[in-house]
This record gives sequence, C-alpha cells and structure tokens, in this order.
Amino acid sequence: MANTYHSEQTIGVFDSGIGGLTVANAILDLLPAESILYYADTAHLPYGRKSPDEIRSYSHHITGYLLDRDCKAIVVACNTASAAALDYLRNSFPEVIIVGMEPAVKPAAQATRSGVVGVLATAGTFRSERYAQLMERYAGNIRVLQNPCTGLVEKIEAGLTEDPDTMSFLNGILQPMFSAGADTFVLGCTHYPLVRKALEQLVPADSVIIDPAPAVARQLYHRLQARQLLAPSDHPPQYRFHASGPEASLHRALTYYWPTEFSIV
Repeated sequence: MANTYHSEQTIGVFDSGIGGLTVANAILDLLPAESILYYADTAHLPYGRKSPDEIRSYSHHITGYLLDRDCKAIVVACNTASAAALDYLRNSFPEVIIVGMEPAVKPAAQATRSGVVGVLATAGTFRSERYAQLMERYAGNIRVLQNPCTGLVEKIEAGLTEDPDTMSFLNGILQPMFSAGADTFVLGCTHYPLVRKALEQLVPADSVIIDPAPAVARQLYHRLQARQLLAPSDHPPQYRFHASGPEASLHRALTYYWPTEFSIV
C-alpha cells in the first residue's frame, strides 16, 4: 500500500485539543509546501485522565479519519496519545508513516548543568511504559522532578495562557523545582508551549526550556524524504482544521497562533 501514497498528499496531525498546533507550526516552519489536516479531539478532552484503552480507541478512529481524507503521513501531536497508542497505531497501520511525541528526557539530561530537571507532562504520560523506558535509558545520572500540571490543559483550551490565575498556578508548580535546583524544564505536553511566555517570566533567565515540536518536524521530514514523499517546493499547501466536539477553543487558538490562511472543516 505504500506505493499508493504520493508527494502532494496531506500531513495528518492530531491532538486532544489545540496543543498540537505547536507541532503543526513547527511543521509549517520546516516544510512550508506541505498541506496539513489537523484534528482536535475536543469531544474527548483532556486525554491525560483517560485510560490507555480509551486513548488507543480515539487514536485509531482519528487515524482512520485522516487516512480516509488522503493523508500520506500521521503526526500524533500529543504526548499522552503517543505514550498510550503510538506502537498500537504503527502495528495497526504498518504501511503508514506515523510520527509521535516523547518527553525530551534525553536532551534535558544533556542540557542540565545542575543535574536536576523538571518535567511538566500529563498523568497519562508519566504512567506510561514509554516514559518509564526513557527514564531508565537517559535519567540515570540526573534527578527528575515531575508534575502532571492537573488542570493546565483546560486553562490553555480556555485561552487563559497569560491570566494571573494561570501565572500563579504555574508558579506553584515551578517553585518546588527551583528550590530543588532544577535548571532545565521539559514541556512534555504539546499544550504547554502555549504558556511558554508565562514560563519564561517565572524561571531564572539562564534556565533551559525544551519544546520537542521542532524535533518532531525534523523526524517527519526525514521519514518523508526516505519515502520520496516530500511535497514539491512549488506545491500550493492547504491548511484545514477539524474539531470532533466544540470548536470555540480551536477557532480562538488559530486566530491567535496560526500565521496563515486556514479553513475549519
């Protein structure tokens, strides 16, 4: 079936909500000729509190939806869905390029000077086997402080990224990490880069904040290149967005964060 794909087809991107827009933006920056169809599963938001079986079911349905609409590759732009469903999706759709997220524990371990790293992710990511394997592989010589940031996804979906209550909420998460010596912070949920401006106001100026979205875009580039599926440079891209449930947060986020024309389908 791999031979049925061609270079002018679309990149399918999905997340539980608007967080995957951070990844879609990274794809837009690196691969400006590629069309994108983005699926926000707002009907089931947030994923962090769902069971792995539920997330696998949602992810399978969404992947099928995107493939039915002429997508040549799928980007799971959600750490929680990647942790629960990435291997399952690759087994279910073996002919499809499927790229996912993982918390940037390895680059954080390389970047830290103090040996203490703060990881902000969801409960679903922290309890996953994929995260446990990353910790075992790369975190042996560092101290990792974890916080599931319960409620932050909902604040971001509501557009409260620079709200005083959100700032106070984030400060409450970060202060114990500062006190323990953390100098490097991993944004282990694709929603969390949407509060990066707030985080940068709260952390010391020499802190390192790691957003894995650019690395995901680079991985997609290499996978498409290997299959000779990169869109021609003169290909006119289209950017389409779909919400499975309420559209308000998606429309608001696109108006604020998406730099070019788009349509909601």
